[in-house]
Amino acid sequence: QISKMFGTVVVGVGIAGLARIRDLMNPMPSSPSEHLKLFGFVSRRSFGNINEAKQISLEDALRNKDIHAAFISTENRSHEETIRMFLEAGKHVLVEYPMALSAKAAHELWEMAEQKDKILHVEHIELLTEEYKQLKKEVAGKDLVKGTLHFTGSVLDENKSGFPAFSGIARLTWLIDLFGDLTVTSATREKQKDKNYSRMTVHFQTANKKPLIWIEERGPGMRREKKINFCFTSGCLENFPEAPRSSVGLFMQDQNLFAKKLLGQVSKEELAAEKWRILRCLDLAEVIQQYCEEPEKIYS
Repeated sequence: QISKMFGTVVVGVGIAGLARIRDLMNPMPSSPSEHLKLFGFVSRRSFGNINEAKQISLEDALRNKDIHAAFISTENRSHEETIRMFLEAGKHVLVEYPMALSAKAAHELWEMAEQKDKILHVEHIELLTEEYKQLKKEVAGKDLVKGTLHFTGSVLDENKSGFPAFSGIARLTWLIDLFGDLTVTSATREKQKDKNYSRMTVHFQTANKKPLIWIEERGPGMRREKKINFCFTSGCLENFPEAPRSSVGLFMQDQNLFAKKLLGQVSKEELAAEKWRILRCLDLAEVIQQYCEEPEKIYS
């Protein structure tokens, strides 16, 4: 077991892909990541080499028996197809969130991974930030009365990144992880094409019928930030608790988690809880998209 090595390939070399290549080439000493060996990377653009990593074709990546796992860091739109190809080729998969842009596809892919007895791991670095870990401690055991999570950021190309409920699923993941299962009560979206501005507003209820609001707002020059206002029976939380800086990068933490899964070191309970959370968030993202895209109801 100790010498077990998993050959890996990185698909897509945007910001995340480059971070993946860096982390695979410099694993944390005596961490599960030492069991991952980078074989090369796949990109539509032609690079030759990046550091010591060599570019290989997609066909080679799929065919090569020495490659056991793929790290998928392409644009959101192509996640589904790429996951499918690597699972069909009998490889484990790590993919950046969102794993797909429809709930149906996500469920199908998950089922496929289970049938082939392969790990399908979806990166959720937003749950690994120190800021979030502190927030979760702060919220633990408190009774929610109502809350809002408001995200702002720069413009995304929706053709590549998908509907905001999917591209912004990190925020939804926070809410589900903090407050348990949610039900969508309504969702609307305002778009100003000429200004390249978009604002999605989603109203949820918790299992205890408490209201939560998620706002995802994007426009030119908007600063990337999250604002919270969570009110509990004991008072309101309007700022993030102070958090130390982590010594381990987020992608490295995620890579260690993936390697632990490959080594069989993650409990069935944890895997089941994670599967539920990921698929539940994608189901909700789809419900939100349907609400937002419904034609205006006309009341006579």
